[in-house]
Amino acid sequence: MRKPKVAVLRTSPESVLEDYRKLMHLAEYEHILPKDSEILIKLNLSWTKYFPSCSSQPWQLEGVVRTLLTDGIRKEKLFPIENKTVVTDPVKGAKNNKWMPVLQKYGLSFISLPQVEWVTHEFKEKLVRLPQIFPKGIKIPKMFIGKNVIHLPTVKTHGHSTTTGAIKNAFGGLLKEVRHFAHTHIHEVLVDLLIMQKELHPAIFCVMDGTVCGDGAGPRTMKPRIAGLILASADSVAIDAVSAKIMGFDPMGIPYIRMCHERELGIGDPAEINIVGEDISGVDLGFRTKRSVVIWGDQMIRKGFLKPFEWILLRSPLFFWAPFASNVYHDWLWYPTVGRSRVRKFARTEWGKLWKDY
Repeated sequence: MRKPKVAVLRTSPESVLEDYRKLMHLAEYEHILPKDSEILIKLNLSWTKYFPSCSSQPWQLEGVVRTLLTDGIRKEKLFPIENKTVVTDPVKGAKNNKWMPVLQKYGLSFISLPQVEWVTHEFKEKLVRLPQIFPKGIKIPKMFIGKNVIHLPTVKTHGHSTTTGAIKNAFGGLLKEVRHFAHTHIHEVLVDLLIMQKELHPAIFCVMDGTVCGDGAGPRTMKPRIAGLILASADSVAIDAVSAKIMGFDPMGIPYIRMCHERELGIGDPAEINIVGEDISGVDLGFRTKRSVVIWGDQMIRKGFLKPFEWILLRSPLFFWAPFASNVYHDWLWYPTVGRSRVRKFARTEWGKLWKDY
């Protein structure tokens, strides 16, 4: 069996756009995504605010879009998309994360998934967990059916799933905003998402930004770490495994990566992956996943001592308290007291200066 290829390159603010072009060709994207195909560009929005490493970077988006257009793919075939959660606004997030200037520069329109048609879809392959979570049927955006997809995640930790990357990026696209119901069984749900994608999309490609990575209490309250790395692959499991290895984790020790590997949805064992470009054998960023106050509270309700109150707290009409509490903590408490100083520190770096240029 041929080893999946994961391309990894070191980059700098001065060369990042050209490096993304080199990266995508090194991963042989042109053999994965036909020029005449329609392509979803699935962005990653973990916070409406901008916070380094939290969401897709503008240079990541520009590097990918510029490569596609330069290589002859028509802009009418490209569909930049993102969904909402109970705590994020995709349109405001696209502005705050500076995706809009990039899209306008290349004549593309941003598509907010709450505004498109959603349909109940019957999947042919047996799913592991989602049918039990959504017994009335799984709704997906109708526009996803038959289109190829490029995922644009970042290298970061996550309090629910240890790491997050290409596979989990579909969590914010294929499921409606009530997808927080899936947090209890997040690893099994991520397996389901990859099964669903393989049925919906003729081809999947992933371009991951590790120029600035997120360590600690991901996906929002993290410590930004400059790594200067970018990754690409047609195997979602393999790129998540390589990203996890770079961060300092054992990929096969992360349940969703191991389960996808065991079900032959991709390769999660780094020994079975062809890593090309940068030699990362000695790279270990030493990241450690932590839980933010919000994720800790969520897990106590779903799995801990507050579980007897789960229905009334998270599934009844009283649920409005949860997103309100999350916004209070993240936007009104953590960001002003901790996050803003981390953003200011980042702004003094070369990558922070590039951010300002957008």
